[in-house]
Amino acid sequence: MAATPEYGKQTFLGRLERELERVKAGYPQARIIGLADGAEDHWRFLNPRTEVQLIDCYHASGYLQAAAEAAFRRAEDKVQREQWLHERCHRLKHEPGAAQALLGEMQRLPTTELNTTQREQLQSAITYFANHHPQMDYATALDHHWPIGSGVTEAACKTVVKQRLCRSGMRWKANGAAVVLSLRALILTPDRWRQFWDKLDRFGFPVAVS
Repeated sequence: MAATPEYGKQTFLGRLERELERVKAGYPQARIIGLADGAEDHWRFLNPRTEVQLIDCYHASGYLQAAAEAAFRRAEDKVQREQWLHERCHRLKHEPGAAQALLGEMQRLPTTELNTTQREQLQSAITYFANHHPQMDYATALDHHWPIGSGVTEAACKTVVKQRLCRSGMRWKANGAAVVLSLRALILTPDRWRQFWDKLDRFGFPVAVS
């Protein structure tokens, strides 16, 4: 699925909701998982429509970098900083309850010797974990073989949209771009191109008559 840029993304979200309903109807026993970064508008849509919610593990791990900088701020502490970061990222991914524990650890880090930027980045990491730690149960997700990263979706954005619409010198109007994106989504999704033509064979193509 793809849609042209729109404030509020209502066109895209409407299509996504219809697609979710189609999937739920076809696979009533499936567990629907919401997986995204921490953007608030993502979760306004996903929370009421999914059974499990997970923050993208890569995004969550990125916030631990700020905590590592606060814990080992001197240049000569580079080895310890990298080791601390590696261990915490591993715990976050594999240990039950790790996100809550890491939040407490970050809250206890001393801040008196941090500069303004370091202090702000640490507070941003603390706020992120405070808001989203229930959505960071990666150990359970891995035990159930659920996805914990949204990278495949971000890569699809580049494949479906950017590779076609952002070529050198290209200019688009909304209607033209929407048609091209719809065609690319059909072509690049297994079985959808065939389903599209099967539907046309059954129902024909609507033509306006003046």
